Amino acid sequence: MTEAPYTPPKVWTWKKDVSGWRYANTNRPIAGPTHEKELPVGRHPLQLYSLGTPNGVKVTIMLEELLALGHRGAEYDAWPIKIGEGEQFGSGFVAVNPNSKIPALLDRSEPKPVRVFESGAILVYLAEKFGAFLPTERALRAECLSWLFWQMGSTPYVGGGFGHFYAYATTKIEYAIDRFAMETKRQLDVLDRRLAESQYVAGDSYTIADIAIWPWYGGLTQHNQYGGAEFLQVQDYQNVQRWVTMIGQRPAVRRGRKVNRLIGDPADQLHERHDASDFETKTQDKLAAAPH
Repeated sequence: MTEAPYTPPKVWTWKKDVSGWRYANTNRPIAGPTHEKELPVGRHPLQLYSLGTPNGVKVTIMLEELLALGHRGAEYDAWPIKIGEGEQFGSGFVAVNPNSKIPALLDRSEPKPVRVFESGAILVYLAEKFGAFLPTERALRAECLSWLFWQMGSTPYVGGGFGHFYAYATTKIEYAIDRFAMETKRQLDVLDRRLAESQYVAGDSYTIADIAIWPWYGGLTQHNQYGGAEFLQVQDYQNVQRWVTMIGQRPAVRRGRKVNRLIGDPADQLHERHDASDFETKTQDKLAAAPH
């Protein structure tokens, strides 16, 4: 027996999601806080509230790259926001990001603390604050920002589209999977063609465009994100593969991938980051092995 075709009503009404999807209980059609909870504050100028997702990883890579260049003002405390438990709806987090999405940054080095939300905005803010990873020459800057905004506009179709319907949705819908698989492969081809003519995404230099794009398309092509590597035949995008490997070998990238990561290999999980030494002493494998 097949289900009857869905006909949308004249006016949509919210029905609580009971599909069993792991984040279903956090979805709602309104904004604002659901509970009172202040955010923790550490000792560094920059306070990051995030999670080790592709969008969160962009910012921790950027901060680690800035520290590697010697920018001491980029020292930061990174606090995990457990989105599956609804922590992004706490009053303190909503005050930093009214959109209730990670990552969110609070810069306490300014006379009045500055909040920055949306991962692309955070990358631009940090690049301008420290004068790094964003070209100043007009044409090069335009190329860099164009690719940054390409990522911001494109990857919702990868995560919210392909990732959701292929990996997370409890009902597999052929039309939805085909639609977003096609778009994901088109985006990979866009990137592959660009990287056939350029060492880095925006040209000859490593920029915030690479930092923004790598966590998403690196995850797809080399970390089997959404379990879709074979389905998407990601090995065919050889220029992307070359670039993903090259970026992934950077020490700051390796460190940034670990911060606020709560799943996977315990050696790659640094739940909180407050000091450079935490990478050597406070990853989950080290904490598990420490005497109690």
